[in-house]
Amino acid sequence: MIKRFFRYYKPHRKLFILDLICAFALAISDLFYPMITRAMLNDYIPNKKLRVLVIWGILLCVIYLVKMGLKYFIQYFGHVVGIRIQADMRKEAFDHIEKLPFTYFDNNKTGSIMSRIINDLQEIAELAHHGPEDFIVSCFLLLGSFILMATINIWLTLIIFAFLPFLIVFAARKRLKMSAAFAKAREEVADVNATLENSIAGIRVAKAFENSEYESRKFQTFNGRFVEAKGRSYRAMAEFFSGNGFIIDVLNVVILIAGGIFTYKGWIDYADFASFIIFVNIFMTPIRNLINLIEQLQDGMSGFTRFCELMDTPTETDAENAEVLENVKGKIDFDHVSFAYGEESKEVLHDVNLHIEPGKTVALVGPSGAGKTTICHVLPRFYEIGDGKISVDDSDITKVTRSSLRRHIGIVTQDVFLFTGTVFENIAYGKEGATREEVIEAAKLANIHDFIESLPEGYETFVGERGVKLSGGQKQRISIARVFLKDPAILILDEATSALDNATEILIQKSLEKLCKGRTTIVVAHRLSTVKNADEIVVITEDGIKERGSHKELLAYGGMYAELYQSQFAMA
Repeated sequence: MIKRFFRYYKPHRKLFILDLICAFALAISDLFYPMITRAMLNDYIPNKKLRVLVIWGILLCVIYLVKMGLKYFIQYFGHVVGIRIQADMRKEAFDHIEKLPFTYFDNNKTGSIMSRIINDLQEIAELAHHGPEDFIVSCFLLLGSFILMATINIWLTLIIFAFLPFLIVFAARKRLKMSAAFAKAREEVADVNATLENSIAGIRVAKAFENSEYESRKFQTFNGRFVEAKGRSYRAMAEFFSGNGFIIDVLNVVILIAGGIFTYKGWIDYADFASFIIFVNIFMTPIRNLINLIEQLQDGMSGFTRFCELMDTPTETDAENAEVLENVKGKIDFDHVSFAYGEESKEVLHDVNLHIEPGKTVALVGPSGAGKTTICHVLPRFYEIGDGKISVDDSDITKVTRSSLRRHIGIVTQDVFLFTGTVFENIAYGKEGATREEVIEAAKLANIHDFIESLPEGYETFVGERGVKLSGGQKQRISIARVFLKDPAILILDEATSALDNATEILIQKSLEKLCKGRTTIVVAHRLSTVKNADEIVVITEDGIKERGSHKELLAYGGMYAELYQSQFAMA
């Protein structure tokens, strides 16, 4: 774990080494004062060496001036190293998240994921800056002060340093308790973030159902658990610091008593005793720093452990020697495909066989939960199938790169997601580096250009978070424009118009007809009126494919499709 942590220093090693050198020099400068004090008390003052006294006083001022510069460098550039390491980790975590499979996001809350790459990494940045610096400087000061104190009186020095084992044993015992408490507190912070993110995202639903009090109680439950977890961590921290503080206070009493006895016996003179007390104060500084470091180490390393858990989550990978899928015509084959969302879950797809010719439109209809949307998810390899094979243009999709496969597949769903930004940015998302002319042409094809032009800022109008400033039909047409810009060979329409009113649906349907032209299209729909013109309609149930054929053929067959169609027509 430690080795893995220090790997992140490598890109910033020059600045990090300079920071350590400055910290080392700062530690040396702290040892000058008691040495000069001892010389003044033993020599310069008793022997009235005023000139030497003044020179050493001036020299001390120069040392403190240098010390000020060293502190500035450490405080500024030391934190710069920490924040750069934090930025590197955050970028690495974000890139990793982008490659994680859908199953990870199915099983983890958005707020919890955000906590790992924001809150946890903040503590890691502090540890990255202060950890090595405090450890090296503290160890040097302890060693340096021990040597210099030993030159004054070795026995008094040994008495003082004999208290170190008590501090170490006490700190080690409390360290485990602190570690567990801080880890639990982090878990509760993640839950609070997840609840907050979920409540804010669903604020309109909460207001519509007048459930603000319920949301408040739900949030307070997690908030209360967070307070309890934090309270336990602070209790452990209080035990840690108060116990260590008591041992240090007792040490000060021992210094006074032992030093007084040594002075009384004549084993040490007054000047050396005064210098010794100053040395002890310097000796206390690294002790306190090491104690603080233990707390910081627990906080930072618990965050780094959670960061590593995220980074160790397996990402989507391509097969060895995977080929790039090019010049796609759009032929699709499902060959005895079976799939379940978990090892212990019931199969959603069982032995599915489906063949779609290039440029043809196939509609998937049937009851909810039969696997229609699942077929749309396994084709672009959002999920890996259990058995069977899926091919595009006779190429097994597991043997081509995911990026090249998905590049040739466009998806329009019922739940349109628009990014916070402008209309232009959301349409241009379909093609990296798209020109303004290309975006406008895509908008025209999606029948949304005139509406965009009517907006106060046209294509530069901000759509709000998740496109909240736009209607459902407007968002849908922007998503269609995005797919027009992508220009895929294969198109998936998953309930693309089910949430729209009839007038808007007719308008969107015209845009979709243009979009489907010349592309292999898979349409998932509950409104059978929207799939009458499909080249083939496939009826899917929990038992697999039940019926298949054209609209006329299935009506003439008088089976499940005919019943569904007649029931919808009767309701209409």
